[in-house]
Amino acid sequence: MKQYGFYLDVTRCAGCRACQIACKDTNRLNVGTFFRRVRSFETGEFPHPGVWHLSESCHHCDHPACAAACPVGRIVKDGETGLVVFDAEVKCLGEHCQRCVRACPYRHPVYIPARGEVGKCGGCPDSLREGRSPACVESCMMRALKFGPVDELREKYGPDAVTALPCFPDGGTGSNFLIRPNSAARESVFEEKHY
Repeated sequence: MKQYGFYLDVTRCAGCRACQIACKDTNRLNVGTFFRRVRSFETGEFPHPGVWHLSESCHHCDHPACAAACPVGRIVKDGETGLVVFDAEVKCLGEHCQRCVRACPYRHPVYIPARGEVGKCGGCPDSLREGRSPACVESCMMRALKFGPVDELREKYGPDAVTALPCFPDGGTGSNFLIRPNSAARESVFEEKHY
């Protein structure tokens, strides 16, 4: 089985949120619900300020805490792609459970009140079957976001790709979300901004 995942080049990300909008549109999400969210951070002080953006969704972990926490076995690893997906045959316990939401160290998945169930990024399986990338990747104007087999992403982008930063700790689940940070992203003093 190949393990698929995402790669984000922070040095290229402009924080435009096109990926976030494409994800919301593809998944038909209501206002306030996100499967991909762009977070912005400010670091440093005058005369050397820094800013960077983090486009983040499910990490499609090797050992997903959300799957381990699900009491009905709805969250599974796809046998072909390694993506963390939902078993369509299993009903979510929804509002009365949300164990997967609380278990995820990266704040994914999310409870969707209008649907009465939990949802998350599944890697746009329809697009993958058609040989295309997920909607978020295809919408990235700066080409900062990539998707594919993690081994190939690591080989292509090398040692600059990390899975943890000071504002973004390692969740211990075997994240398959690789990040190429800029110098501001490596700063230990930061403030998250909500633009």
